Amino acid sequence: MIKSSKMRLGKIWHSFHLYTCMVSSIRSLILVNIPKGSGMTIYYHPYIKTNNMNTNRLSPTIEAALNAQMTKEAHAAQIYLSLGAWADSQAFGGVANFLFRHAQEERNHMMKILEYILKRGGKVKITAIPDPIPDPKNLQTCFEDVFKQEVDNTASIYKVVKLSLTEEDWATWNFMQWFVKEQTEEETLAIELLDKIKVAGNEHSALYSFDRDLISTPDDAKLAQDVTADNP
Repeated sequence: MIKSSKMRLGKIWHSFHLYTCMVSSIRSLILVNIPKGSGMTIYYHPYIKTNNMNTNRLSPTIEAALNAQMTKEAHAAQIYLSLGAWADSQAFGGVANFLFRHAQEERNHMMKILEYILKRGGKVKITAIPDPIPDPKNLQTCFEDVFKQEVDNTASIYKVVKLSLTEEDWATWNFMQWFVKEQTEEETLAIELLDKIKVAGNEHSALYSFDRDLISTPDDAKLAQDVTADNP
């Protein structure tokens, strides 16, 4: 009998304790003002932070550099597009096809950077794209312009790589290595095509073959690190 009474008293005390804890918790909540007519009432506990957490993993300088490079890639696409339109107007359909493909490739590069900024919690800033370069005088100057544009783009990419190294942003440094390799391929391809144009000279048959071959020419060049003694 005594044992049973103690058990009942224990249960009553436990229930009372839970009740007082609940009341205490409710009193510690803060009422948030809600617009009239919403039919909603929201409470926040004072010890829980409600401010948005900063999830941006990019420093302001890295974010600005990436946004600038994104615009650079968009500008490169416009240059290829402009050169491709010129080539087509000069009856170089194969060259135009090649340049249009590379315009799309530059837009893909732009999207890669845009997506990276977003995934790292940064803010993408879309700005105006500069005008493309003037039309070339001939096929050789056309590909000289291609080479100059790629070299300029490489220099811009190297700046982002160097900045990420300085700030020890290893995620951005690793991301940019893809672009370093891509630029090596782009420059190598431009050099190889310039060499072919020099060999062709002003011979119409040679330029015709060059133009025709560019339709099926791979968009990536073979790099030195891919060469072996068996496959030079």
